[in-house]
Amino acid sequence: GPSTVLDKGVFGDDAWFISRFKNTFVVGVADGVGGWRKYGIDPSAFSRRLMRECEKRVQGGEFDPKKPESLLDFAFRASAESPRPVGSSTACVLVVHQEKLYSANLGDSGFMVVRNGKIISKSREQVHYFNAPFQLTLPPEGYQGFIGDRADMADKDEMDVKKGDIILLATDGVWDNLSEQQVLDQLKALDERKSNVQEVCNALALTA
Repeated sequence: GPSTVLDKGVFGDDAWFISRFKNTFVVGVADGVGGWRKYGIDPSAFSRRLMRECEKRVQGGEFDPKKPESLLDFAFRASAESPRPVGSSTACVLVVHQEKLYSANLGDSGFMVVRNGKIISKSREQVHYFNAPFQLTLPPEGYQGFIGDRADMADKDEMDVKKGDIILLATDGVWDNLSEQQVLDQLKALDERKSNVQEVCNALALTA
């Protein structure tokens, strides 16, 4: 079966980061495209690098909280520098800044915002055709013909958020396998104070 490396911020081909700069919180997920395996390339190498580069910029305060897509673009360009991984990845980056949520979603990862047990916002997925989500790509040097999208093609949004809102960010491993109702049912445990955030996340991942 697939080997899972339990490295902080990586699970299978998926990578993530959670960071903050002062009172601005930033989170991201990236799903490495598994098709690279047939070329002998580890799909998690690029998704992991992309998230680490995002995290570095956030920690240094070198980003505009209102433009998560430009954070993604900087991270993508930094990832192309040596040692340059080969691969491609979807990406979704969220910024909570001054009671607003700014989002950039490229591909089929995504997020949902729940308030008082109801979904008040859900991202849209971007796909070129079946099983080909929008993706950032670093092909092998000199190769053409791979799907490669730009970070500014991400679906961008902003909305007001309030204390108590639940923002769920995940790769398609959750969205393809759980209905909205299944997600809401599991999130109820948070409202009812029956479980903590980590327990609910674990349960959602397990169900998916």
